[in-house]
Amino acid sequence: VQTVALRLIVEREREIRAFQKNEFWTIDASLNAKKPPVLTARLFKRDGAAIEIGDEAASKSILDTLDGAKYIVDSVATREKKRNPVPPFITSTLQQEAARKLRFSVKRTMMLAQRLYEGVELGAEGSVGLITYMRTDSTRVSQDALTEVRELIGMRYGEQFRPETPNFFKSKKGAQDAHEAVRPSSAMKTPDDVAKFLQEDELKLYRLIWMRFVASQMCPAVFDQTTIDVTAKGKDGAAYTFRATGSVPKFKGFLEVYEEGKDQKDEEDEELRHRLPQVAQGEELKLKAIEPEQHFTEPPPRFNEATLVKELE
Repeated sequence: VQTVALRLIVEREREIRAFQKNEFWTIDASLNAKKPPVLTARLFKRDGAAIEIGDEAASKSILDTLDGAKYIVDSVATREKKRNPVPPFITSTLQQEAARKLRFSVKRTMMLAQRLYEGVELGAEGSVGLITYMRTDSTRVSQDALTEVRELIGMRYGEQFRPETPNFFKSKKGAQDAHEAVRPSSAMKTPDDVAKFLQEDELKLYRLIWMRFVASQMCPAVFDQTTIDVTAKGKDGAAYTFRATGSVPKFKGFLEVYEEGKDQKDEEDEELRHRLPQVAQGEELKLKAIEPEQHFTEPPPRFNEATLVKELE
């Protein structure tokens, strides 16, 4: 494994050094509808074809063409979007998530997990192993544990958060499947119940494992995703289309308990931050500002422990 890790790091370093920066520009229009908030839409098509703006001259010529143009709402589409819960931890995902969320090194995570697995003195109960074996590549969960966690979800969060049948997750191809997923030995032992018996970092890790396991057996989160297309006619006779996308949470589902960490921000994060005004098809919007922005493509980042574990897997 060490040779493989070294090779991955060397290859990534070569990729970074060989990387050629490419310039590209984006054009964002801030538009006022009848009611707030301001609609920020990004230029993405000219006459129905995707548009690429390679340099400042190209962006200037588009701005000149659009000078004095009218911005008309072309379409408003809303669809329901579901986000499914993530599976319970296996060794590698536990290491990644503890690195992202708790800033623990892989070594620290495994040391704390070992202590939680071997057993913690819980007062009158004596020594109790709080989690299942932490070296596993399987997302399988025993029937007893499923029954227990489903009971807990109903009691603690309400029936609407519990799916009709348990959630099952596929293990990776080639997984040995010898042990269950990393989960609390009893979901009924909530982090608050055991807090007074654990050291600070042990509790943080136990809380992470507990939340991930409970969330894995909850209903999907539901969002309303809205896409607004706005068209402006340029002086060159072309139709320039600007698009804005936003999501509104409708039902929190498993996100009530747990959201997975990410190594990099993605479109979904942007959508959730983006609130959209109410607009109707054919409505004319007032241009508040149009802003071109220069960007450069980025080389792949160097590995941190979490991303290296992910790549190795």
